Amino acid sequence: MYESHFGLSDRPFRRTPDPAYLFAGEVHAEALERLVYCAEETDLGLLTGDVGTGKTLLTRALADRLDGRGFHLGWIVHPRLSPAQLLAAVAAELGVDRPPRSRRACVEAIYARLEELWEGGVRPVVILDEAQLLPGREALEEIRLLTNFQTDTENLLGLILVGQPELEGRLRRPAYRAVAQRIGIHCRLEPLSQDDTGRYLAHRLRVAGREEPLFTEEAVASVHRLSGGLPRRINAVAEAALIEAYGQGAEEITAPLVEAGAKSLLFG
Repeated sequence: MYESHFGLSDRPFRRTPDPAYLFAGEVHAEALERLVYCAEETDLGLLTGDVGTGKTLLTRALADRLDGRGFHLGWIVHPRLSPAQLLAAVAAELGVDRPPRSRRACVEAIYARLEELWEGGVRPVVILDEAQLLPGREALEEIRLLTNFQTDTENLLGLILVGQPELEGRLRRPAYRAVAQRIGIHCRLEPLSQDDTGRYLAHRLRVAGREEPLFTEEAVASVHRLSGGLPRRINAVAEAALIEAYGQGAEEITAPLVEAGAKSLLFG
């Protein structure tokens, strides 16, 4: 709709997690490198952050980094599962055909598949998204037990738990101590500063084909204030501002345009 008006080849503030738009600010860049290391070491990792901080986009970028490097990547996106269902889901993501229903048989099938992958030089990594939804202690205990699959020198399975900050609080409880002690890598994503918000906007505009500045400094400050520095909200505020500016025939995004566009959004 507004792309040609602003010299863009794409919509820069889409809500979908396209790794091409990953903003390599200090926090996100470091988190990505640590997650890559976690995968390479087939370790147990934890990625946390509030809703909208970019966790899903970061894991998509991780998948891109691992592609073609001898990894088998599995993804569980709906983890509100019983322990037995969780094991079956892990088995399925690893490529086990028709995972057995009994826990013992399922564990044995997982181990056999991990040995097969290891012998073929393939490192398996399973990402559990929205891991704060894992029900009860038993599901996380199954995660811990999966980390027991090892040779004398390395782990056979990498696991990355991705969730909201309440998952951290849960893992600090005494009942979850055994799981918490297995976590080798922990990354927490925080909201962007105002300066990084400006760099984030400029980065996404560049990816979409525009090199010239579009948001004034005052507009960047408004975007940051309205979004709280959360990338998902930044995208929503910036998209609304572009639509508002296009409707008014404006050539740049000013603070009043940001404020006017944000009135259409459902968050305060």
